[in-house]
Amino acid sequence: MDSGVAPDITGSLCAPWEHPLLGRLQSRVVMTAMTRSFAGPGHVATEAMAAYYARRAAHGVGLVLTESTAIAPVADGFPDAPRMHTRAQIESWRLVTDAVHEAGAQIFAQLLHAGRISHEDYTDGVQPVSATTRNADGINRRNGKPYAVPHALRADEMPAVYDEFCRASTAALGAGFDGVELHLAHGYLPDQFLDARVNDRSDAYGGSVENRCRFALDLTAAVLAECGANRVMVRISPSRWMNGTYDWPDLPAMLAYLIPSLDVLGLRMLDVSCARSDYFETSGRVIRMLRPLWPHLLLGGASLTAAEALAELDAGLLDLVTYGRLLLANPDLVERMRDGRPLVPFDNAMLDVLA
Repeated sequence: MDSGVAPDITGSLCAPWEHPLLGRLQSRVVMTAMTRSFAGPGHVATEAMAAYYARRAAHGVGLVLTESTAIAPVADGFPDAPRMHTRAQIESWRLVTDAVHEAGAQIFAQLLHAGRISHEDYTDGVQPVSATTRNADGINRRNGKPYAVPHALRADEMPAVYDEFCRASTAALGAGFDGVELHLAHGYLPDQFLDARVNDRSDAYGGSVENRCRFALDLTAAVLAECGANRVMVRISPSRWMNGTYDWPDLPAMLAYLIPSLDVLGLRMLDVSCARSDYFETSGRVIRMLRPLWPHLLLGGASLTAAEALAELDAGLLDLVTYGRLLLANPDLVERMRDGRPLVPFDNAMLDVLA
């Protein structure tokens, strides 16, 4: 597989880069968050996880975003996924942060509340919560069962969810993370409020664009107040692939309200994800819509060649470029792109091991 660029012309993509909030990064390549489900007993981080992340850092990745990490048992949605809840879970992450820092990269913890994209099998028997009482369509491929019927959060229950995110964020910083990424994307709890196909509420958290954005904005405001703008990133996925291109309803209106509102709150780092989709058909299209509204740090990519990534950087559309499955197949991706060497193609069997 061609790396998509000739030797020595990767320029700013693979070279060190300075940013006012992040400081010096050893490249502008970001290891994006990918669910792996290799946590140890009790949902703790392991030495194998530390080696997995550090290996990419040692080969030049500038910033690592961890796999989705549940903020509480009810927030989980996966078997054998790590959490940031108990003392043992929090302390176990020090293995990972120390290893990644020693290898030269920075690392953010991606914090998750899966909402209705879950089952009692993964929430320690607790009923999942959502914006709605409707369960997600289809069968959960992890346990072969229908998704759980969720409890619709009441307005008076929402501050407790924000508090859990704040507690997990503070815990992550205490475990050595350089920051946290709030997962507001991919159909998980905050996205269940943002998405009009899911959000069927008639209260202050449903209906209009402003109301559907309220939960995500209140959550972001709470964590920003707790941790500061230099420690908080938000991930959104207004367009992704779900048996076809799947956009938020009222996409232009949603972006026109949500993006400036995040700016006003003081957020300064935004990750636009496309969940294994073609970048130009999904998040790349969204980035071209929101970039005029967002003058701050912006991440995206996932499926770009080095040449395409350079073009997005040079055009000012992206500041950092995310890679996922290519980094699973090529832990030395940055070096291969820098040298113009061929890339190892991704194979689904690579998901069965943590290497």
